[in-house]
Amino acid sequence: MTHGMRTDSHTSGHGPGRRDAAARYALLPLRIFLGVTFIYAGLDKLTDSAFLKDSGAGSIGDMMRAVRDSSAVPALVDLALKSPTGFGYAIALGELAVGIGTLLGLLARLAALGGALISLSLWLTVSWASDPYYYGNDLAYLMAWLPLVLAGAPLLSLDAALHTRRRLRNGGSL
Repeated sequence: MTHGMRTDSHTSGHGPGRRDAAARYALLPLRIFLGVTFIYAGLDKLTDSAFLKDSGAGSIGDMMRAVRDSSAVPALVDLALKSPTGFGYAIALGELAVGIGTLLGLLARLAALGGALISLSLWLTVSWASDPYYYGNDLAYLMAWLPLVLAGAPLLSLDAALHTRRRLRNGGSL
């Protein structure tokens, strides 16, 4: 018998059932956090009259002009600057849709992909110049979205409920 790593499935008196349940629910806190955070971010932008302006203190336009030369992809910023207000609405509505989809688990992988793309675009533009890099939170959000892109929302979600309903309607079993 080798010493060191245990290969049996019991490491405590709780048994594999509890560990399996914990593993199944492991992504739920991340899903709730990202869903609530993106809903809040979207609503915060939509209700901030200064943010949705082309220029002025706190505006999306001034923010994009301020990060243009330090971004990884200045062309992305130039695209946003063609219509800063339109870009601000697109980001806010995108965050809201992503947050709702993630929280409800509706089209969860697509919602997570949307969240990852929003986070990627913000990392490449707004927080790219953060030094050291871990001061910018957009990269951390991008990484947080990836497990949900891969796994979706298999539990406590509208996707799971719709999947179960389709299986039952087609004569399948749970």
